[in-house]
Amino acid sequence: MTRWLVTGAGGMLGRDMVSVLAGARDVDVTPLDLPYLDITDSHAVGDAVAGHDVVVNTAGWTDVDGAETAEAAATAVNGAGVANLAEACRRSGARLLHISTDYVFPGNATAPVPEDAPTGPVNAYGRSKLVGERAVLELLPDRGYIVRTAWLYGEHGRNFVTTLLRLAADRETIDVVDDQRGQPTWSYALAQRLEALGRAAQGRAAQGRAALDGAALDGGAPAGIYHVTAAGSTTWCGLARAVFDEAGLDPGRIRPTTSERFPRPARRPAYSVLGHERWPAAGLTPMTDWRSMLSEAFVRLGFRT
Repeated sequence: MTRWLVTGAGGMLGRDMVSVLAGARDVDVTPLDLPYLDITDSHAVGDAVAGHDVVVNTAGWTDVDGAETAEAAATAVNGAGVANLAEACRRSGARLLHISTDYVFPGNATAPVPEDAPTGPVNAYGRSKLVGERAVLELLPDRGYIVRTAWLYGEHGRNFVTTLLRLAADRETIDVVDDQRGQPTWSYALAQRLEALGRAAQGRAAQGRAALDGAALDGGAPAGIYHVTAAGSTTWCGLARAVFDEAGLDPGRIRPTTSERFPRPARRPAYSVLGHERWPAAGLTPMTDWRSMLSEAFVRLGFRT
């Protein structure tokens, strides 16, 4: 029996992570979130981590625009809080799977960004997440796993897909930016891959999950940085049109526009397409393309109107 702790268990990814683990074999999962666990409290973190084999950190400051005027507070969670988890895992011997973001990069690439590319955040949120990454690499060089993902959507909480479907009922046309490119990724599919990585990190066979784990059944995945996003890429406008298509709505109601038309406090990376070299190299099955994933999500979640 492997003992898993999921922090931030009340969030979009956290809830999906708990759901995936609850249906897995030989797993005992502890879900914790505020107010029961504040990862900025080092003593509480130490108590929570003790006795667990794998810790999945989905907790974090996620208000990208709010971080611009509260960078210290964002860094306390995304930096110091992550350091608390890494230190607790170092003392207890647990593996840490920490969720990070494409926002640690400047967003000026023209080809998929590899795991070892130079970082260079363009906003406070990205800087706060980079502090957390560095803490994991320093404190857990052999048992820390940084999973960078991007453009998440899912059943729980606010996200682009659910917001778009809500707006569709009120507006005839919707303007969506067409000059930012990334990889829309279903949070439930990410949770499945995180379970595979956690098992591979333990060097354990994932019974009944061979379709996801692939060659990881035969060994372990090395610690370090992994990019885990859907394959392919599109723009926010392209995603919006695909969402309308899946929902049985007219994609022509989505009108392309530029980021300049929607100024935000925090600058967004223009190019958020991540490369996935380390994932298959560790014997793990890559994600499907974003469009197929979106169709699967709509079927599972009943998003069709």
